[in-house]
Amino acid sequence: MQLTPLRAGILAAIVLGVGVLLGTFMETAKTSDNVYEQTRKFNDVLNMAVRNYVDDVDSQKLTEAAIKAMLDELDPHSAYIPAKEMQKIEEDFRGSFEGVGVEFDIVSDTITIVSPIAGGPSEALGIQAGDKIVRINDTTAVKLTREDVPKKLRGPKGTVVRVHIRRAGESDLLVFDITRDKIPINSVDASFMIEGTDVGYITTNRFSATTHSEFMAAVASLKKQGMKKMLLDFRGNPGGYLDQAHKIADEFIPKGAKIVYTQGRLPQFNEDLMASGGGALEDIPLVVLINRGSASASEIVSGAVQDLDRGIVVGETSFGKGLVQRQYPLGDGSAFRLTISKYYTPSGRLIQRPYKDKDKYYRGEGREELEEGENLEHDKDAADEASDKRPVYKTVGGRTVYGGGGITPDYVVKGDTIGFLARKLRAKNLFWSTADGLMKRRGKDIRATYEGNMSKFLREFTIDNTVIDDLKAAAKDKEIEWKDNEFAQDEQYLRTVIKAYVGRMLFNNSGFTAAMMSIDKQAQKALTLFPEAKRIAKL
Repeated sequence: MQLTPLRAGILAAIVLGVGVLLGTFMETAKTSDNVYEQTRKFNDVLNMAVRNYVDDVDSQKLTEAAIKAMLDELDPHSAYIPAKEMQKIEEDFRGSFEGVGVEFDIVSDTITIVSPIAGGPSEALGIQAGDKIVRINDTTAVKLTREDVPKKLRGPKGTVVRVHIRRAGESDLLVFDITRDKIPINSVDASFMIEGTDVGYITTNRFSATTHSEFMAAVASLKKQGMKKMLLDFRGNPGGYLDQAHKIADEFIPKGAKIVYTQGRLPQFNEDLMASGGGALEDIPLVVLINRGSASASEIVSGAVQDLDRGIVVGETSFGKGLVQRQYPLGDGSAFRLTISKYYTPSGRLIQRPYKDKDKYYRGEGREELEEGENLEHDKDAADEASDKRPVYKTVGGRTVYGGGGITPDYVVKGDTIGFLARKLRAKNLFWSTADGLMKRRGKDIRATYEGNMSKFLREFTIDNTVIDDLKAAAKDKEIEWKDNEFAQDEQYLRTVIKAYVGRMLFNNSGFTAAMMSIDKQAQKALTLFPEAKRIAKL
C-alpha cells in the first residue's frame, strides 16, 4: 500500500513517539535494574554477616551505619535521622511540645528555673526565674542530669505533675500541681524597641513552622511602640523551612520581585518564589545582621535583601549553604534528608561553598574573611585572592555581588571577642550563678522596682562591686585564677553579662539581648547605617 504524505507523517510521529517512550522505558528499566543489583548486593552482605559473623550481629545497627555512609557520599546536608532523635527535631520545627513550660539549668546539682515560658502553665501558676525544683512528684530531683529532666517534666497535655520548689525568701517549700499543656518553642528569641530610638529589633534562632506568625506578632507589637526602622538579626540562625524564609522576605519586598528560586535535576523540584505585595514592612528602612552561623533560610532572606537593594547587610560572611533538602520518613520512626535542589538568590547567585573536602567545609573554609569596613560595592570581595574564582552578579541597583561563598556583608564588622578571664568564668557558668545569687538576696526588691519596665531596667540597673566580689569568690571556689589585669580588660563585659542574666529573669530573652546590646559592636554599627539603608532602598 502506498502511503500518502499525511499518513507517512502520522506514522513517523507514531514511530518517533514509540521510540521516545521506549527510550524512556529502557532508561528507567536500566536504572531500576542497577538499583536492584546494588540492593541485592547489600542484602547478600547483610544476610551473610548476620548468619556467619563470629559474634552476634545487630542488623539494625549495621543497616543504619550503611545508610549514614551512603548519604555521606552525597553532600554535607543529606543525612540519616535515627528514630530517637526525630521527636526532638519534629518539636523544634513544629514549634511546640507538651510539658510544663520552663527553661531550666542545672546549678549545684539542682534544677534551677531560668525563666517560665510565656503563656505556659508554669507561668500561670506563678513559678519564677530562680526557683529551684527539689522534688518531682514524690522523688528527689537533686542530681538529675540535663537529659533526665525533660523525661520527668514533659508528658501528654492534661496530665499533672507535682513539683516542690525552694524559693529565696520563703522558709517552706512551695508545692505546685502543674497541668501539662502544649508549650510553644519560640523561634523569635527576642523583640524590643532599642532604647532611645525608633528602631525595632527582632532576632530569630531558626525558621520553624511558626516563625512567620511569631515574627508578625512581634512586628505588630513594635509598630504599636513606634517602630519606624527595623534591625533584623539572623546571627547564629542555621535556617529551616524555605517557605518561612520566603514569607518573611515577602513582608519587605514589593510585589512582582523574585525572592528566591530553586533548581534540581528533576523539574518537579524547580520553583520560583515571588513577592506577593502588600507586605507589612515594605516602606521600613532595614538593616540585617549576619555572621558565620547564619545559614540556609537566613541566607535566603539576607540574599534577597541585598540583591534587591532593599536594605543593608552587616556583620561577617554567612555560612554558605545553598542546598535544599526534603525529609523522607522511614517505617521505624526514623527519617532521612535528601538534597533535592539548589536555591539561588534573585540575581542568580548560588551561595553554596565547595564541599568536596567535607572536613574543610565544616571548618568554614571557602568563606571570605574580609577586612572590616564599608563594602557596598563589594570591592573587599574583589580584593580577596579567591574572588577571581567566584562568579560575579549585579544587584537591581547595579552593585557587584559574588556567588559561591556565602553572603558577604555590605558593611563588614567583626564579632566581639572576650578575654581569657571571661572565657574561664563562662565555661563554669558563673555569670548565671552569680546573677542567680543576686536575685536570691535582692530579687523581691529588684522585681518590685523594674518588673514590667524594661526601659527603666536598662537605664538604671547596675552591677556593683559587691556582685563582682561574689563572682570573684565563685571563681576561687572553681579554682580559677583571678588576675586584676585580666579583670580590667573584661570588666565592662563581666558587669554587662551579669546584668543581662538578671534581665533575662525579669524579661525573658528580650531582657538578656537588650542588655547585651550596649556592648554589641556589630549591632551598634548597624544602628548608624539606617540613612544608607534608606538611600539604597530608595524609600
